[in-house]
Amino acid sequence: MVKIQTQSAEMNKPHHEEEEEAGPDQGTRSSLDYPPDEHTRLLPNRLESTPYLSPDDPAVSPYNLWSVRLVRFVTVVLTCLAFVWWVMMLVSMFITPPGLHARGSPFFSFVYASIAFLTLLVELLFFSVPSKSVRILSFVTAVLLLVNVIVILAVQKTRHEELWVGVVSVVWATLMAVWAVVADRTVQWGKTEEEERLTGRPETRRTLLEWTQVLLSSAALTLMAIAVLLMTTTLTLRAVDSRLSPPGERYWVDGNKYQIHLYCSGNKTDAKGNPATTVLIEAGEDAAERGLWQLAENAVKNGSISRYCFADRPGIAWSDVAPSPLSASMATDALSETLTRAGEKGPWVLASAGIGSIYSRVFSSRHRHEVRGILMIDPLHEDLLGRVGAPGRGFMLWLQGIISPCGIDRILGALIRGRGSADRTWGRSAYQSSGTLFAKLQESLVANSFTKREVVSTRAVLQDEKTPVVVISSGVQIRRDSEWEAKQRDLTHLTKNLEDWDIVDQAPHQVWETLEGRKVIENRLRKLVKL
Repeated sequence: MVKIQTQSAEMNKPHHEEEEEAGPDQGTRSSLDYPPDEHTRLLPNRLESTPYLSPDDPAVSPYNLWSVRLVRFVTVVLTCLAFVWWVMMLVSMFITPPGLHARGSPFFSFVYASIAFLTLLVELLFFSVPSKSVRILSFVTAVLLLVNVIVILAVQKTRHEELWVGVVSVVWATLMAVWAVVADRTVQWGKTEEEERLTGRPETRRTLLEWTQVLLSSAALTLMAIAVLLMTTTLTLRAVDSRLSPPGERYWVDGNKYQIHLYCSGNKTDAKGNPATTVLIEAGEDAAERGLWQLAENAVKNGSISRYCFADRPGIAWSDVAPSPLSASMATDALSETLTRAGEKGPWVLASAGIGSIYSRVFSSRHRHEVRGILMIDPLHEDLLGRVGAPGRGFMLWLQGIISPCGIDRILGALIRGRGSADRTWGRSAYQSSGTLFAKLQESLVANSFTKREVVSTRAVLQDEKTPVVVISSGVQIRRDSEWEAKQRDLTHLTKNLEDWDIVDQAPHQVWETLEGRKVIENRLRKLVKL
């Protein structure tokens, strides 16, 4: 047996060893003189040299451990799932899939989905270079996201607005931040284990490339942590604003998908017991609560009108956001359903401003037998809807919406400028809210397509009607834009019965902001109501 083993060992000797043992007659050659082949050792002979590898040896890798490889595989799978969810949130801004509607706006859900996806992507890109800073930042982000979860679930209004889509998005982002901590810690453990096993000590040095990777990953996670901190503050402001009660009532519409806020004030009947003519206000670019509400209230106190109503369009003030797409016709359907549920039947005098005249005209074409007069304050013509639907404007609205969950302007307004809940809901800071930005984005996306076709069709319905029409135009706007003047003139021919066309010389687009403008509007409303 011993002999056989010896012969076998001799047969297995490398060729160059045989030559070295051949003696001086055959010459001696070092193993370094031969080019490497399939028999060449890639690792040093541990029986003849140090039993440890160099720290720079490629064999020293945490990927040697199955647990590290498993964590990487799970991270890849989670990243793919996060990307799919991110795409769904992106698509829901433009066309809302069934069941993915968020009543507050899809911007919060989209940002949470983005944070989850980016957290996993950063972890995957720098997987083999773990660092303590990455673990700390991921942990901080996870804690802040957990606070977001608590606020959304604890406050009835935020829970109503975000629905399951927002809750799932923020919970998913929280879990992914926790997973990033676990994955990075696992890689660090595996790296230390393999270095101690193969080199005899854990490696504390880093190459320039590794330091660059640590810097990039830390910078990315720092930005995400700051964004989540700002979102937490904005969400807190939303919770504070939920204590502000609407002046009217909110009614479910469109199969109970969302709620529309409606406010009415005044007497429903006149002195003879007949139904009073109600002025139905359709706001322009801002909420009706900002300016037109006070105008109507003063008109009631002065006896110019006896009753008025206004409803916030979807996404504005106290109304929920509607699913996308949302055209003028769809918004008008929601208004009609709201009035029916509230028991408001008219007759109506329609008072609209700016882009609100587009919605008011659609309403008048559908309820023409109940409409006794139409008053339009510096109205937007359908031929100018291209300005509202311009691609550049739509992109900027989308970009502002993506940033809006961080609420930088709203936070500074609350801390420095003393802006309160009313300012953020319908006042000076309302344009910064995610809901308002999303409503304007919806408006922009279909302005020059669906909405324009719907408004153009109302011409055929109203052109033979004898409904009195009053147009009140801004002198400032007319002097600034010659095309605006031509379109104002065209709108005076909306029906066969032009009652008045007033140009308030010094008034801006919001005509009611000047004393002369308020007087003209109130006088024309009084005249239309009494016709």
